Amino acid sequence: MTTEPNLEPRADPPEGVSHEVMVPEPVGEDRTFRVAEPKRPTGWHTAMSWGITILIAVAATLCVRAFVFEQYSIPSTSMVPTLEVGDRVIVSKLNRTPGRGDVVVFDRPANDPAASASDPKVLIKRVIGLPGETVEARDGEVYVDGKKLEESYLPDGTVTSIAEPIDVPEGKILVLGDNRGVSQDGRFFGPIDEDLIVGRAIWRIWPISRIGGL
Repeated sequence: MTTEPNLEPRADPPEGVSHEVMVPEPVGEDRTFRVAEPKRPTGWHTAMSWGITILIAVAATLCVRAFVFEQYSIPSTSMVPTLEVGDRVIVSKLNRTPGRGDVVVFDRPANDPAASASDPKVLIKRVIGLPGETVEARDGEVYVDGKKLEESYLPDGTVTSIAEPIDVPEGKILVLGDNRGVSQDGRFFGPIDEDLIVGRAIWRIWPISRIGGL
């Protein structure tokens, strides 16, 4: 025998009574909530927190210096007037394949005939010749593969002397100082390996009166 489901509508609740389930209030229960006071850090915890913060800051600084940017001071007059002795520049280590006209910092080549034990181990010059090119001088002007190089960064009247045309092999670049009359550069030690490049000088940060991009 099958029992038919009860399809009779439910009786509406009395007026003022909700359909929601009514949960009886607990009787005699203490309903006061107390919030525990947070523990105050001890002197040891404070010192440890500061120590960790300082270590993180130092590590971040060292990483930036090692892999991204570094500051250099100009040791000689080879880049006058673009850079004076004592100027400080920011070098981007992310750019190790610079283009023509860029100012680069690089390790001094081992074959530099003008080097002495007291000379700087890192130099700064301007990229003039790229791999596969031939650089020469005609009437005091620089020519690359037979075409005159426009060098707006040099003072008017600058004379460049290159005794013989310089062929730049693959994997190397030719660098010259802006102060062409005194710079000991690629005209003396030849094209340098691209592996010697530390990075590109992108900004002069000192002195304040000469802050600007390079």
